[in-house]
Amino acid sequence: MIINPYIFGGFDPDAQAFITAASITDPTQKGAINTLVVSLKGYSIWTKMKAIYPIVGGSASTHKFNLKDPRDLDAAFRLTFATGWTHSANGMTPASAYADTKFNPLTQSLPRNSASLGVYNRTNTVHAGAHGQRVSNNFELFDPWSDNRVYCYINNGASGLNGAVSNSLGLFQGSRTSITAIAISQNTTLLNGSFSTTGDSNANLWIGASNNGGTGAFLNNRQIAFFYIGEGFNNTEMLNIYTAVQAYQTTLSRQV
Repeated sequence: MIINPYIFGGFDPDAQAFITAASITDPTQKGAINTLVVSLKGYSIWTKMKAIYPIVGGSASTHKFNLKDPRDLDAAFRLTFATGWTHSANGMTPASAYADTKFNPLTQSLPRNSASLGVYNRTNTVHAGAHGQRVSNNFELFDPWSDNRVYCYINNGASGLNGAVSNSLGLFQGSRTSITAIAISQNTTLLNGSFSTTGDSNANLWIGASNNGGTGAFLNNRQIAFFYIGEGFNNTEMLNIYTAVQAYQTTLSRQV
């Protein structure tokens, strides 16, 4: 159990910085953000996260902010939205659109053999959707592909770890923890595999599509309620991330 040390003394400073930047005023949303931050810190996950998008507040102006660095700057990895997004209290939905995180794994020195990304879907669809980038060394999470399989590529080429799923709901994660070890998960279901890295990914990661040299590939149509980029997480850490994120979504009454 994660104990919130700020419950009687105000919000965690990182949570408060985000709340202020995003102009969040709803008490439930503020509490959910605070508990999320405290939980991730309690699990020793916070420092390994590079960008966290809680997608809270119901508008593009609130959904764009990175919880790890809530400045309204490209250097802080706040999202810029291509035309075609719909925003609501439940999340954000692309229609042939993408959001640019401005996070380039190579230029931000994300370790080649320790990297991850995750997305929380609220829509159950059969669709060929992906997130990430596809240039030379792919950094992508298909969540899932139209064959009802989730695929993950992190700094490797044409072959990626994949596993069958029955729906597209909940938190999908992909994580690399060594030159060969890679894992994928849907909520609490984990699959580990071995696919070697072939080089560094050198392009901005996108949400809602794969960045294929500045053009959207594998466009997504699912409502997204959370997204993160981080260093590599082991299986226990991936399960802890799910626990924290699912509690966050439940507080906001949008869990699946």
